[in-house]
Amino acid sequence: MKRATGRGPNINITQDEFAVSDRHDGVITTILGSCVATCIWDPIVKVGGMNHILVARSHTALGINDFAGINAMELLINALVRMGADRGRLNAKVFGGAAMINGLSDIGHANASFVLEFLEREGIPLIGKSIGGGSARQIRFFPSDGRAMQRTVAAPPDLEVKRKPVQEERNGVELF
Repeated sequence: MKRATGRGPNINITQDEFAVSDRHDGVITTILGSCVATCIWDPIVKVGGMNHILVARSHTALGINDFAGINAMELLINALVRMGADRGRLNAKVFGGAAMINGLSDIGHANASFVLEFLEREGIPLIGKSIGGGSARQIRFFPSDGRAMQRTVAAPPDLEVKRKPVQEERNGVELF
């Protein structure tokens, strides 16, 4: 996870990035599929930020590994605290976690579950959420007041993959 390079009023973040802002005219945007974005702000100091988590939780031979998700959340929270936010006043909204491709693992559900569990464990109130489904989302977050706007992108129709019939190799001898 790295901090996005934008510093102006409009900051766009992509996978594995985060951004924070204290600008009254600031907006942070991203586009999500199975990824999850957490928008966190302090309503008194009027600072906020957003992260874009690609994979929050992975499964290894040793069990579940949450390091990437914890890192993403702590980097965002610590950046807000450095800007004057009080961890006890933080509020959150969560977006994303869609199941984008039928038949594959549901990484979106795992990402959303991680973030919701993290917020509950850390005592950060969840003010709003839009998670799951099968559509991509475009998110606009206004960090000074915690407003968020979402636009969903209609899911493409399911495609049926037709496979060519396999031709058996023949040697000219027919058995009956």
